[in-house]
Parts: sequence; structure tokens; C-alpha cells
Amino acid sequence: MSLPPATVPPANEAPVEAPSRRARGRDDACPGALRLHPADDGSLARVRIPGGLLTAGQALALARASEELGDGRLDLTSRGNLQLRGLDAACGGDLAAALRDAGLLPSDRYDRVRNIVASPLSGLDGAGHGEVTAWARELDAALCAGAWDELSGLSGRFLFAMDDGRGDVAALGADVTLIATPDGGAVLRVGSGMSGVGLEVRGRDAPCAAALAAVEFLTRARASGTRAWRARELPTRHAVTADGLAARLADEGVEAVRTGQSGPVDAPGAPPAPGVVSGPDGRHAVSVLVPLGRVGAARWRLLAGLASRGGSGELRVTPWRGVVLPGFTADGAAAASREVADAGLVTDPDSPWAGVGACTGRPGCAKSLADVRAHAARAVADAPRAGAPRSPDAPPPVPVYFSGCERRCGHPGGRWVDALAISGTDYRLTVRDMREPDGATGVTGGDATDVTAERLADAVATARGTA
Repeated sequence: MSLPPATVPPANEAPVEAPSRRARGRDDACPGALRLHPADDGSLARVRIPGGLLTAGQALALARASEELGDGRLDLTSRGNLQLRGLDAACGGDLAAALRDAGLLPSDRYDRVRNIVASPLSGLDGAGHGEVTAWARELDAALCAGAWDELSGLSGRFLFAMDDGRGDVAALGADVTLIATPDGGAVLRVGSGMSGVGLEVRGRDAPCAAALAAVEFLTRARASGTRAWRARELPTRHAVTADGLAARLADEGVEAVRTGQSGPVDAPGAPPAPGVVSGPDGRHAVSVLVPLGRVGAARWRLLAGLASRGGSGELRVTPWRGVVLPGFTADGAAAASREVADAGLVTDPDSPWAGVGACTGRPGCAKSLADVRAHAARAVADAPRAGAPRSPDAPPPVPVYFSGCERRCGHPGGRWVDALAISGTDYRLTVRDMREPDGATGVTGGDATDVTAERLADAVATARGTA
């Protein structure tokens, strides 16, 4: 049964990140479009954007909803979704109606299950092995149609990733990952339960295989008795295995070959750098970074307007709190990039904002110890300036993420510098790596450094340079 509009869980059921293998006594309280979450600045709604794919019209509808029902801003999440904040707890019916009219709420029952990220530059820059946005659309359509009824039982934290072979979203720690291969197929990977072993399936079967992998996870989760929300939370003896998954695929007529590897990606790929992205077909895209992932309705309308006037009419929200606007001519992309930068968004690949993120912090979150967004902005403003521009071939800087409490909501995947508030004015810096065996459990790597907010800029620069 779907949740009625304006359902708000108790305040003590705020989202948590730490996985547990103990049996849970409650259901996942992850927010959705129908299930609002109470925060100190009003209620919060999370709108799933599968694959990050939006039409310009849908983007405008979100801007309108944020102004009419919320605080006039949109938050971009680490899964390429969007959040509206400052909502009245009683606005759920109006919000649901607005989202349905825009095609952003195709299924009440599967609303929170539609967590799908896809390589944002897939099909745009000539890299990768295929266009995976079609996989994201097909998987989402199958979910919403109820093709696998049991998938409505997935947690709102369960994540699908569609990687075109460049390794960007494959590094995000998804529960089910599809990685495009040069021959048009896909390697299917399930969390850490595949023990480094992948199954290769045909490209046309890839979305179905991803859904069946989630069904297999649910079967294992029920058997474990832990009510696990994520694949990595399954006890070892109940983990999804290559043989078990291959058998389930075979039962559904999906051929799978054991590859002996977790995927064709040797190293994590980089997120899209801000700026103009050239494509092999003569079309160009504009990659835009939204500082700290929060954008006002006016700037959001600017992006939607540029997409419809000079681009393809599409926006791609990235898991790195950015937006890609495809389909421009060379001159059009250059002009759009300048206009976006003039409006205060980032299109400079050498911007000190690159790789900097933060949770909501105070005053929006009662659990936060500090105003982490203000401290992050100050650290960026005071950051030591590099001498020469970064080489296009140089690896991107290690991300840094400012968190107001131990939950670290919205933190990046892979390797990153953790700036954790330990008081209203003090932070503890460590390097974390979600790819390490204990990374998902919150174990930090390296030595911890305690620093005051006034000294954050230099300390963060040093930590990022040595991570």
C-alpha cells in the first residue's frame, strides 16, 4: 500500500547511514515525495530523478513547487535526486499533485525505490562503451509498472548504478551496478556480496538483470532475518553469490556468463568537470557545478531555460551535485557557460568549489553540531590559490565533505577527506575510503587532525593534497 500524501515519520526516525547486521525493529524512514521528513527548517521531500534525467518542463515544475510550497530552493543529492525543504507538513497533497502533473511521480507504491544513478556524460563525450541512460529509463519503467511486485519492499536507500564503462558511478558503492562492456553487453555486480566476481549479460537484458539482482537481494535479506537495507549489510553466509544470482537469471530466461572480475573498470572514473564538454557528433554539453548542492529557484530556472532554448531540452542531475546540459552548438555552449557563471554557478574546472560538499548542518538539522555550510564556504573563500591551472590529464582533487554529526548524511563514495564537526567551532579531519573492506562501517584511515573552523582552509588543503 502506498503512503498517503503528507505522511511524516516521527522526528526520531531521521535517516541514518551506519549499516547494521542486527535485526532492525523498524522500517526504513528514508524520505520520499509522499513521505515527508521533519527537519528544523520545515518538512523535507526527496524527489527521485532516475538516471538524473529531467526535461526542462519538469525542472520548471520543481522550481515552481519549491517557491509555492517550500523555501524557494532545491538541494541536489549525492544520488542525483532533488530535495525540497521548508515545506509545511500539511502540503503533501498539493506537492504530490504537482509532481504527478509533471510526470515526476509515476508510481506511489514505488516512489522511494526509484534510486538509479547513471553516468552523466554517457553518449555525450565519446567516452565509455555505450549509452546507459536507456537502461535507466527501462529499469525505472519496469519498477513503476510493478513488473517485480516484491521490489516495493526495497529500502529507500537501495541504489542501482548504470555505468557506461568509464567507472564514475561504478565507484559510488551501489547495491546493484551495471557496467557497459565494449561488446555491447554489461557486467552485473551486486554490492560487496559478489566477492569480486561479475556476471556478464547481454545489453538488452541488462535492466531486467539488475531488477532480478534486487529480487535476489530481498530473498537473501529475508533469509538472514536482519531486515537489511543495503547489499553490504547482509551477513556473509547470506550474501548474494554469483552462482545464486546466475540461477535466478536463468530461471527468468536471462543468459549470464561468469567473468571472473567485478567489471571492466580498472580504476574509478572522475565525475564531470565543470565547463564545456565536446562530443564526437559536433554537439556540446555544459557541465555545471552547484556550490554545496543548493540552488535557488531563479538560478534553477536559468538552467531549465538554457536547456530548452539552446540545448536538447534535457537536464542531467549528477551524483556530484551538478547538472549537465546537453545538445548545444560550440558557440551556444560557450555562451551558456558564461551566462551560468555570471549567475553564480560554477563552470570553471579549476574552481576551488570543485569536490567540496557539505550536509545540511545547522540551522536546518537539529542533530548537527555546527553550521557546516557556512564553514565550508569560508574554507573555500580562504583556500590557498594554486599557481598554474590544473592539467586536463591530472586526477581531480580528492573530495572533501563537511558533516555536522557522525551520520555524515550525503557523503561521497570512494576516497575522501572527512571534515567532521566535533563542536560548534571545531572539526576532526580524517581520510576515509569506502572502497576498503571496513570503509562502509565508518572506519577511518590515517591519523585524525583536530582543527578550529578558522584554520579549516589550510588544514583541508593539506589533507586533500596528501590523501
